[in-house]
Amino acid sequence: MPVEVILPKVDMDMTHGTLATWHVKPGDMVQKGAALFDIETDKAAMEVEAPATGRLQHVLAEPGTKVPVGSVIAWLYAEGETVDTLPPVPAPGDVPAEAAVPDAPALGGTEQAPYAVPPQGMAGHASPMPGGSLLRATPAARHAARTAGLDLSDVAGSGPRGRIQKQDVDDLLARERDVAPPRPVSGWVADSGPLAVTRRPGRDAPLVLIHGFAADSTGWLPLEKALLPGRALIRIDLPGHGRSPKRKIRDFAHLARMVLEAFDEATRGLDGVHLLGHSLGGAVAAAIADIRSSRVLSLTAMAPAGLGPDINGEMLAGIARATRVESLSPWLRQLAGNAELIGDDYAKAAMRGRADPGLRSCQMEMAEVLFPDGVQAFDLRPAFARLSMPASIVWGRRDQVTPFRHALSIEADFALHFLHGIGHIPHFECPERVARIVERQFAAVEAPG
Repeated sequence: MPVEVILPKVDMDMTHGTLATWHVKPGDMVQKGAALFDIETDKAAMEVEAPATGRLQHVLAEPGTKVPVGSVIAWLYAEGETVDTLPPVPAPGDVPAEAAVPDAPALGGTEQAPYAVPPQGMAGHASPMPGGSLLRATPAARHAARTAGLDLSDVAGSGPRGRIQKQDVDDLLARERDVAPPRPVSGWVADSGPLAVTRRPGRDAPLVLIHGFAADSTGWLPLEKALLPGRALIRIDLPGHGRSPKRKIRDFAHLARMVLEAFDEATRGLDGVHLLGHSLGGAVAAAIADIRSSRVLSLTAMAPAGLGPDINGEMLAGIARATRVESLSPWLRQLAGNAELIGDDYAKAAMRGRADPGLRSCQMEMAEVLFPDGVQAFDLRPAFARLSMPASIVWGRRDQVTPFRHALSIEADFALHFLHGIGHIPHFECPERVARIVERQFAAVEAPG
């Protein structure tokens, strides 16, 4: 007999859930335990696993549909099992919704009811450590932690088997308020929602692009034009940059976790991807390559942050706080080895993307967190040293933001490319040279045999 797919109960107060997306198309096979669909409630977004191996049929709920807890929303047919007309649909009350609550045993019958698990990168995932395990937390605790910008790995759980309860989150926040000095009003309001991800379709293993501080994904255009056609691209905007929501960060690890969530979602189902990051994005890319090493085919880091304390904090602050082209342009010209490459049109386009005062305030606060007193407050050298995939570092010898000698501090085997006459933005100054370096790395990794 076909196995019913039931909308699970993931919170004791939950009566309905919204089906966000199906991971399997009608008629396709799915393995037991594989991601089947996502649901959203007012407290959490959860990924639901397939209760059995089978072919998805008779889908009753389309994405965006609000469904009562315990409702049958589809059926799974075993290989070779005849697909008849729609089976009788039991009322939600006829299905023991409690069977779908995580940690609860299945009731009534031998088939395990579907159970919900947090997808990779949600609040509740362990701190970014290779091989780390998933933290156990209630949906209310996850929601409270996300709202407060709190990492659940910092919370000690008091529930069964160490499960984190909402009260555990509230208690930690209360203790932090008691000991922390009052923070100055930042002048901007944090947004919610996932980071912005854009794509260019292609047939080859995708290249994931992560831009640097005070930039956005549109800055990759010169390099994209220089790359050979056919390469799929995935661009991620950092929080508070481009089209991504303005988000508060506590430190570099917190920033890396935010981008890791977007990376996991954007690369779901892919066998492997290449990573390319610039400046702050280069540091984030290295952290992701360290955490998701089995899924990263190669890494290219251009002038990556995190390899030494030196940084031109005055320049970063000047760019972040600039309110008009006249005050932004002099700082931008210092980014290139040849200042004449940064013309008025470039500065005007950059200022248009920075017109929002809240965005500028968000970036100024981010700079203060990551680069206090003009010093890089995080060290990615251990992460770089742990990398096992082919990796290259590209750096302009005229870089006025971070010195290219930082690349020599890594105690690991890397291909180092020091570009003569180039400053901090090689992908803009010499996109063809950067493209050749990246393409050679693609070819080495993807060569047959």
